[in-house]
Amino acid sequence: MSIFHLPALFLLCLTLVSCGTATSVPDEVVPADVEVSTDVAADDAPFEIRNDYILGQGDTISIQVFDEPDLTLSTAVGTSGSINYSYLGDIRVAGKSPSELERHIAGMLQDGYLVNPSVNVTVLEYRPFYINGEVRAPGSYPYQPGLTLDKAIALAGGLTDRASTRKMFVTKGQGGSQAEEGSRVFLNSRIAPGDIITIKEGFF
Repeated sequence: MSIFHLPALFLLCLTLVSCGTATSVPDEVVPADVEVSTDVAADDAPFEIRNDYILGQGDTISIQVFDEPDLTLSTAVGTSGSINYSYLGDIRVAGKSPSELERHIAGMLQDGYLVNPSVNVTVLEYRPFYINGEVRAPGSYPYQPGLTLDKAIALAGGLTDRASTRKMFVTKGQGGSQAEEGSRVFLNSRIAPGDIITIKEGFF
């Protein structure tokens, strides 16, 4: 090769390199047959307790008052629906949301005990849910935030051979006794603390 051709060859190489770097490379190639969803998965959605969750029998709660360690309490809500709290005696908890209970306790403490008390109520452990019917291990199980019906069934050992996936019902409640048939639900339906799940038998 002639020495006079080397500058031209060098310029050609620079042009090819610059073209290659200008080409954008996708971060990830998604096959055409794969469906991409932008929806938030049910498990990732937070369980709303501040406004929607109603405390009841079986819940374990923590009460903290800012700068008042003697007023810190962790306790379970018993069958009466009330708790015994320092200085204030028995307080009705069942039927209130955590934020409602905060305001209730703050109002009682402000009446002769503290000036502008700051009260925080959190749920340490939710009351259980119940599952009966055509599952391998019916009974009560600890609630887990983000629980769906398919996960509840898995906790109960799975469906029996006689179970019908078209006859699954949930009744809102707190007891573990046999309940009236509730609303029909599906495997991806959300389950809340205290819910009673009934899996019916199918006809084959």
